[in-house]
Amino acid sequence: MLDSSRNSIYLYGMNKLPIEKKVQIINLLVEGNSLRSTSRIADVSFNTVLKLLPQVGRACEKFHDETVITVKAKRIQADEIWSFVYAKEKNTTTEMKEGGAGDAWTWTAIDADSKLIVSWYVGNRDAESAHHFMHDVANRLANKVQLTTDGHHAYLEAVDNAFHLDIDFAQLIKIYGSSEGESSTERKYSCAECTGTKKHIISGQPNPKFISTSYVERQNLTMRMHMRRFTRLTNAFSKKLENHCHALALYFVYYNFCKIHKSISVTPAMQAGLMKKPMTINDIALLCDYEAPKKRGSYKKTTNTAFDVK
Repeated sequence: MLDSSRNSIYLYGMNKLPIEKKVQIINLLVEGNSLRSTSRIADVSFNTVLKLLPQVGRACEKFHDETVITVKAKRIQADEIWSFVYAKEKNTTTEMKEGGAGDAWTWTAIDADSKLIVSWYVGNRDAESAHHFMHDVANRLANKVQLTTDGHHAYLEAVDNAFHLDIDFAQLIKIYGSSEGESSTERKYSCAECTGTKKHIISGQPNPKFISTSYVERQNLTMRMHMRRFTRLTNAFSKKLENHCHALALYFVYYNFCKIHKSISVTPAMQAGLMKKPMTINDIALLCDYEAPKKRGSYKKTTNTAFDVK
């Protein structure tokens, strides 16, 4: 016999989900639960959660695009974090890649002072993705900044094209030794030891003291903690690129506008002067009631037409 409350929620899912249930589902998702565990805990059908994620994702993307603008920052750190959709790149066919399967790199830029995620972009780890990402970063800043990235070569031309040398740009190149551990198993699951770093000034006059990628790399860990699909060695990886990007859009709005950052005691958006008070999960749920942006075209790995914040 079906539980009456669960049945009513299922019927709501086919029509309109109550705001209380939306808040519960969103809260579970941003705290690192998978879609299926969220459906079990919230006592709703899996399809209800699956339908809500794109609605919230599109609304959050639109909100980020309209709100995170003219950011007054001094130091920006950028990095890329790896994940995959449906299957790892080595296990995909040409047909699967055309559908969005394979490696998916998330490029992020963080304000080192306010901890605000200024921009993010999902694509490949190549020059074209770097170009789109850096132009979006440049368009969201209100003043000249000091930028630090890792030693990825694609940043060089991308930063030059986006900022036209009007930036203090440096790269922090890390030198790694062999993986730790005596056995092959230990080496497989242990990160290689960082044995040193090199600071390479590319343009302008960056302060050597602030040539660092520590904050953006710590943000990568936070992403893996708050999104189940980024957890390694599990079967919770993204099955569709669209849902992968929707989950990212939800996470970045939650991180920027809702989550109180321990080091600054306010949200990153408040510290950056974009908001006067924290948003709540209820506020994110209400974003779905606003007009959603137009549907994007299909993603094609071969042309790098990836889902980004613009």
